[in-house]
Amino acid sequence: MSRSKRVFLVILICLIALLGYRLIYRPKKPKPPSAPVPVQVATVTRANIPISLQALGTVQAYRIVTVEPMITGPMIAVDFHQGHSVRKGQLLARIDPRPYQATLDQALAKRAQDQATYLAAQDTLKRYNLLIAHHYISAQIVAQQQATVAEDRAIVAQDRAAIETARTNLSYTRITAPIGGRTGILAVNAGNIVTPGLVGGIVTITTLQPIYVLFSLPQQDLADVQQALKSGTPRVTALTGIGHKEIILGHGTLAVLDNVINASTGTLSLKARFKNPTLSLWPGAFVNVRLDVRTKRNALTVPSLAIRQGPSGPFVYVVHRVRTPPTPRAAASGRTSSQDTVVATPVRLGFSNQRITVIATGLHAGEQVVIVGASRLRANARVRILPPSPGTDAQAAPA
Repeated sequence: MSRSKRVFLVILICLIALLGYRLIYRPKKPKPPSAPVPVQVATVTRANIPISLQALGTVQAYRIVTVEPMITGPMIAVDFHQGHSVRKGQLLARIDPRPYQATLDQALAKRAQDQATYLAAQDTLKRYNLLIAHHYISAQIVAQQQATVAEDRAIVAQDRAAIETARTNLSYTRITAPIGGRTGILAVNAGNIVTPGLVGGIVTITTLQPIYVLFSLPQQDLADVQQALKSGTPRVTALTGIGHKEIILGHGTLAVLDNVINASTGTLSLKARFKNPTLSLWPGAFVNVRLDVRTKRNALTVPSLAIRQGPSGPFVYVVHRVRTPPTPRAAASGRTSSQDTVVATPVRLGFSNQRITVIATGLHAGEQVVIVGASRLRANARVRILPPSPGTDAQAAPA
């Protein structure tokens, strides 16, 4: 190999080594600081929180009656509008009264006949009593007449009972409402023959004001329910959920605590009474039930959105505020300092529902916790606090 080729080869090796060195030991540029995470926060506050028990309940009519015929006959008229409200004693339907009116007339006539026979027997007995005083007739004749009078008296009493039965049956031809309430769907139309024991009756009547809600709770809640009953009349709220929003259907009071625990399910049954002024509760409907059992005074509360679950248990992101003079541009936009950070703070939880959680330990009143944007955070991450959006609880309040 010639000298020039050896020089060229050395220079090429030096260039390759220099290039490799620059690639391997190239100084890394410092990473720019990560942008602050936009979050929304809420303030830890103290409040009196009603402690409640949650359950699923079924609405039950206060009273429900199936109207059935008491006699047999063709139903000639319906005197109510199905699905409308009726008063107690209001005429609902009529059965052809003519056969029962004839039976009553016959009973009245027979009583008149037997009454005349009874009066004649009494007069005969009076005459016999005068005759026996002068020994004109025997005592046996008088005794027979006394028996005849007693028999006629019994027949008249029997006639009175027959008249009462006939009059009662005649009254049954007018079917009236035994209670006030709302009628259901008519089961039998006019023109049909109805009879006692008719399956399904003619119509059902339900009392909707007031109304009951039946629900069950685990047997572990028995002590809380009993304590609430000793303290007064516990309040019960019926709700329904539409999406993530709850709508209150009515407020009532606990009326009945069952006297046994269901051994197969380990639950106790309860019944609440509601006035139901707007008829928002309807028999057979399922509702969410909230039973208030006590009130926790001066409790630390945060929105339930702030609670996070980690390997060591629940925690919240507490905002550590850094007070630095804002730039004119930041002040004009209303934004906070970008030096604010968050600290993952373990907490011990108390009572909790969908809106609010009671903090037993771990926080202090006045601290701010993250409620929106926490999924993007880590310990000591920088945050930028945004104003609360409509519909978001920026401050914990009683549920």
